[in-house]
Amino acid sequence: MSTSLTTVPLELLYHGYDGTGGFTGFPNEGTWIIFAVILVPVYIMLAAWFLGEPRDTKSGLLGVGYLVGLTTSMWVGMFILTVLIGIVFYGGPPEPFSAVGPP
Repeated sequence: MSTSLTTVPLELLYHGYDGTGGFTGFPNEGTWIIFAVILVPVYIMLAAWFLGEPRDTKSGLLGVGYLVGLTTSMWVGMFILTVLIGIVFYGGPPEPFSAVGPP
């Protein structure tokens, strides 16, 4: 009886899906598309801050600081949420912290 009660939540949560090998989500096709295609306008903007006229290095560095701060806060926040979602809904932390697949 107790073994069937412990396997029921696993069946409801996992639905037969297994984990992927290696680090989840990086570097896959989506990562390359985001950094090589979608962020091109951001790269152009950054270059224009330092190569365009009139140049204001102080404002350019301030803008870079804001971009780095925003990006870091978003990535760290999503990382924490990913770990919490893995623990709450999938029975453990994601792959870099645990074994591949369900326990």
